[in-house]
Amino acid sequence: MKYDVELLQIMSLFEKITRVKLKDAIYFKEKLIFIINEGDLQKALGKNKVNVEKIETAINRKIKIVEYSPDKLRFIKNVMSPLKMLEISEVDGVVTIKGPDQKTKGLMIGARAQNLRLYEEIVKKYHDLNEIKVI
Repeated sequence: MKYDVELLQIMSLFEKITRVKLKDAIYFKEKLIFIINEGDLQKALGKNKVNVEKIETAINRKIKIVEYSPDKLRFIKNVMSPLKMLEISEVDGVVTIKGPDQKTKGLMIGARAQNLRLYEEIVKKYHDLNEIKVI
């Protein structure tokens, strides 16, 4: 992953507004995903999500803030939030997620599995992972 000047400026703006240290930032379609350290989510969001609104207005795009976790399954839940999961388990580097309904499963997977591949890419940066499957 390479950072361009625009992304570095946005990362700096994020840290300035939220006063939270960033681990990473990733473009996904028209959305920007920020990875922050464990325990910093409330501070990053701000009271009534005021920080999120400030950043979205300043950069003119939607953002998502994801809290890092050293526990792989917890981190996957955080990355896929706010989508609900009935069950999440791992066997030999393959994480299996059971979705509550077809609509949620469709949102997890995305068109041509692009959402699922993005989630895998994010998690692979921090944890050993072969694949994420949705059943």
